[in-house]
Amino acid sequence: MSKQMKSSLLLLITACIWGSAFVAQREGMSHVGPFTFNAVRFALGALSLVPLIIWLDRKSGKSAGEIKASVKSSAASGFIAGLILFCGASLQQIGLIYTTAGKAAFVTGLYIVIVPFLGLFLKQRINANSAVGAIIAVYGLYLLCLKSDLTLGTGDLYELVGAFFWSAHILLIDKLSRRTDVIKLSFFQVVTCCVLSFIVAFATETIEWTGLSQALIPLLYGGICSVGIAYTLQVVGQKGAHPTQAAIIMSMETVFAVIGGYLILGELLDTRGVIGCVFMLVGMIIPQLPPIRRNIIAQE
Repeated sequence: MSKQMKSSLLLLITACIWGSAFVAQREGMSHVGPFTFNAVRFALGALSLVPLIIWLDRKSGKSAGEIKASVKSSAASGFIAGLILFCGASLQQIGLIYTTAGKAAFVTGLYIVIVPFLGLFLKQRINANSAVGAIIAVYGLYLLCLKSDLTLGTGDLYELVGAFFWSAHILLIDKLSRRTDVIKLSFFQVVTCCVLSFIVAFATETIEWTGLSQALIPLLYGGICSVGIAYTLQVVGQKGAHPTQAAIIMSMETVFAVIGGYLILGELLDTRGVIGCVFMLVGMIIPQLPPIRRNIIAQE
């Protein structure tokens, strides 16, 4: 299996875990606040990575000095990535209070068309497929989320703003994963997000053991699987994939979220919403097709 194929497979597994996690995240907030949920699940995710980091360091045969340098470099990069991750995760979690898991996933999935345009600022090229895909996806967003008075629902607005942070996170990970230890990078970004979430949770929410125990299963899935496993797979997978390609594959989380929302939570979309999802999905797929015309928009 080629390196690119391996990266694509890892990112697809990531999308499957993240899509299912939308259901767990929404269900968990029946018992705890959004920042409490994120704080605990990111804490669980960080703890799940510790044994892996220790094992890999021992297996690598690196000296104590080399390991220390690796930790220092990863900590700095992880802190920056963690700040953006905290913003995206917080907006997503708050948005899930007001909207369904499926809609939240589709709006979040707009990073697929945002990433190429943000990449222009990094002198990355964008072709006609991405431009056409963006137009179609935005129309799908209009059908899915905009009301008759052309306003976004509260939850959809949170998810839309969050999509820009997820886009920035994908581009940042693309840069950082190529020059630092990817597992340690994942660990430190998760720790940063965890600490910031705990700070806000203690300041704005009431943390009770009863609520945490009732949300145990969603927290365990959201922490160990969505954070510990999926965010690590994202960092490892992106190391061998172009950021636009990575965004396209990971956007499949929207499909898994809609399926999970229907099977587990009984969430249904109306006809307009289903058509909107179809347009958004088409808009996400078009950038993967053979180019219509290469690099019609570029920043030299």
